[in-house]
Amino acid sequence: MSTVSFRNWFSAGLLLAVLTAACLFRLWQGEKQVRLHTEHFLHAIEQKAWANAGAFMDEQYRDQWGQDRTLVLARLREVLPYMRNLQIRSKELAIVVRGNDGTWRGRITLEAEPDEISALIKERVNALDESPFELQWRKVSGSPWDWKLIRVTNAELELPDDG
Repeated sequence: MSTVSFRNWFSAGLLLAVLTAACLFRLWQGEKQVRLHTEHFLHAIEQKAWANAGAFMDEQYRDQWGQDRTLVLARLREVLPYMRNLQIRSKELAIVVRGNDGTWRGRITLEAEPDEISALIKERVNALDESPFELQWRKVSGSPWDWKLIRVTNAELELPDDG
């Protein structure tokens, strides 16, 4: 009886280990990590959690508008508090992962309580329906979950040079 019990427990433990490994393998795939990191980054911005948003960005971040990580976070802190009940909606078009580099490509729209500033920002961003954003991520260590945002681009979005 103890042999059967041991064999059953061993088989159950082995099955649990295999299922856990399969789940972790799926979770840690590059495409899944790029998708999750993008969702969590946008959510951090939506919640105005600047430290969390900054944690997703690489120290060497540089976007097409010449902004570094520090400047992007400063501008977000200056502008987004005026957008009450901000909701960032994204529609993923594609995720491409090659080695340690991944790109999320999709459309982003904003919703917020109406006021002059939020109306201006929404008008500018939501009009980019035909021009998707590209968020470029890089895996920065051997850990499968350690991805950082290195660049954001949008062919049609224009930002002022002087801030």
